[in-house]
Amino acid sequence: MRCPFCGHLEDKVVDSRESKDGDSIRRRRECILCGRRFTSYERIDEIPYMVVKKDGKRETFERNKIMNGLMRACEKRPISAAQLEAIVNEVEKAVQDSTDRELSTSEIGKIIMRRLKALDKVAYVRFASVYLEFEDVLEFMTELKYLVRSRDKVTEKKTKAKSKK
Repeated sequence: MRCPFCGHLEDKVVDSRESKDGDSIRRRRECILCGRRFTSYERIDEIPYMVVKKDGKRETFERNKIMNGLMRACEKRPISAAQLEAIVNEVEKAVQDSTDRELSTSEIGKIIMRRLKALDKVAYVRFASVYLEFEDVLEFMTELKYLVRSRDKVTEKKTKAKSKK
């Protein structure tokens, strides 16, 4: 490590601490020549997680892009930030667990849609309308009808379960 004050190459480590998030080490150093102290940070360089877009291009996985999309889909809906964070965490874990350190946007979209469908139907439809790129109103209506049918089946099962009691 080169001293930032005198340029000397020899120093001694006075103190080492792991950062709060555990991804780096902070070291206090003292130059052997001039005696001044300075701080260095050590981080492991990792291969970034990648996302494969629909057109085949690859780009770095970014949590905030997913969170922004979810926030737009869930705007004015009764969904907490913690619930959105849980969805983003699930997506990030899926990317990290993939053998190639990459996941297609279609796989990411499926995870998000599955979670939103269980969480809030309106947010699901908002997200699906962008993600599935509906070409016309007919495609959109088909998805809505499917959603209504699945809701009716759940309601029917609950009604049958109550009547058995």
